[in-house]
Amino acid sequence: MKAVRIVSGTAVPLDRTDVDTDQIIPSDWLKRVERTGFEKGLFSEWRDNRDFVLNQEQHAGASILIGGLNFGTGSSREHAVWAIQQYGFDAVISPRFADIFRNNCTKNGLVPVTVSPEFNAALMSAVQTDPTLEITIDVERLTVEAPAADLETTFVLDRATQERFLEGLDDIGLTLRNVDDIDRFETSRREWLPSTQG
Repeated sequence: MKAVRIVSGTAVPLDRTDVDTDQIIPSDWLKRVERTGFEKGLFSEWRDNRDFVLNQEQHAGASILIGGLNFGTGSSREHAVWAIQQYGFDAVISPRFADIFRNNCTKNGLVPVTVSPEFNAALMSAVQTDPTLEITIDVERLTVEAPAADLETTFVLDRATQERFLEGLDDIGLTLRNVDDIDRFETSRREWLPSTQG
């Protein structure tokens, strides 16, 4: 997982509430055996409508997705996070995320930014008015800013999750921080116990 300190760029305003993981990436896409190519399935059923926000040229290249309330509800599928990331988004802003979706974000390097409904509505409106609006998410300071729209707020990440982002640590990376202790244990434990050695 790559380290994330700052996410800066334009945004896509997905003005819909209760967006579930099946809408983010329909179940047909879960049959894939590789972990790439999911960007093509992102909101694929909605993208058939040429007026859908992701089809609008003014939002091309955006790095931030702004969702409505209850983003990522439904089944637990990491594919939803992979699809969002592979499409080019580094962060998602919403007033509330489903717990499992939020957890999948933090384990895969997609920054979930929880803001108040009022701030979310103001930011969504500002981006709809000006698609070129620059937004900066600072993971170290835990702030979201859109200076041109005079919008700024803070968000919360627990210390362990913040550290994951700042240091670029997935679950394997966290485990490998203890490799010396693991090796010491493996060399000193009784032979009849199960082993991680081949």
